[in-house]
Amino acid sequence: MEDRRVPCRMVGWPSFLLLVCCLAAALPATARAAEPPRSGAELYLAACAHCHGRDGRGATAERLRLPVPLPDFTDCRFAAREPDEDWAAVVHEGGPARGFDRTMPAFGDALSAGEVDLVLAHVRSFCRDDGWPRGELNLPRPLVTEKAFPEDEVVLTASVTAEGPAEAATRFVYERRFGARGQVELVVPVTARETGTPGWRGGLGDVAIGYKHALAHSFRRGSIVSVTGEVVLPTGAAATGFGKGTTVFEPFVTFGQLLPRGAFLQFQGGVELPVDVEKAEREAFWRTTIGGTLSEPRFGRQWSPMVEVLAARALEAGERTQWDLVPQVQVTLSRRQHVMVNGGVRVPLTDARRRTTAVLFYLLWDWFDGGLTDGW
Repeated sequence: MEDRRVPCRMVGWPSFLLLVCCLAAALPATARAAEPPRSGAELYLAACAHCHGRDGRGATAERLRLPVPLPDFTDCRFAAREPDEDWAAVVHEGGPARGFDRTMPAFGDALSAGEVDLVLAHVRSFCRDDGWPRGELNLPRPLVTEKAFPEDEVVLTASVTAEGPAEAATRFVYERRFGARGQVELVVPVTARETGTPGWRGGLGDVAIGYKHALAHSFRRGSIVSVTGEVVLPTGAAATGFGKGTTVFEPFVTFGQLLPRGAFLQFQGGVELPVDVEKAEREAFWRTTIGGTLSEPRFGRQWSPMVEVLAARALEAGERTQWDLVPQVQVTLSRRQHVMVNGGVRVPLTDARRRTTAVLFYLLWDWFDGGLTDGW
């Protein structure tokens, strides 16, 4: 079967641990000698319904004497966001595999991989709202190209020039999911550069506010497409080069596509439309990323090497397209895989004498999956 797994995102794990515990309790060793059920529904009824009910809404924690409330599997807010690999890792390896308590047992020997897949497929059927994109479509985040999947993340990005005048730019990005398909975003940039005299000068850049909406998605086809509208406000000091001095509207489309053997393709295309064209140029841009995800054995750390091809062209007669290449690698850090880093180099392919190479980096925290210090 084709592997379409992407970097892990842990959601609702206390709830899922209960599902696993019920599976372990309901499948004693003597029962394994019997003929196993053939469908996910039969496996669920035999192994999970005692705790979670036939309809997936769950019994009360008080009745079962459990320390945490049982989940409602019909609630799509957590049921749809995670790829199956996230849940399967804890089923096979137990809680420590993803930074959870050892009381969560490992029972990879009690259920076959195929049986686990069948149970998880049935559990997913309790979410009946098809508007929620599946977690498998949450592809690795490139350094520059925007993703199509709506997320709950905090990202701190940084870029430092590798040649020429020294400049360091940072961006704080806050993303919050809004319903099944939406996401709101706030971007706060701060830049510091070396001045002509000894010392540095820094300042706030132009703050951006945006909204993303997933227009269409298909787990079967492995694709997702979204549209985003951003408003870049003139909060930076244009006189010192920390802002454009005018409001800029930035609509763009994003697309993600899963490919065979863990590979993926992402695309972003849009325009920058300043209110005052005397202060900033109208510009079109398009960005393409191709890469793949490799997992260490037994559901370990994930590595996602990628290459971005970036293009931008001012919408004026006689202007040339500027091309950049950005090789990079994203790596998950926490065992829960909700904290990750990415590092790469942005190399100009055109006008290399005027445009400098820069080192890019980000630290990403998927805050919906747990605290920054959780899951290590």
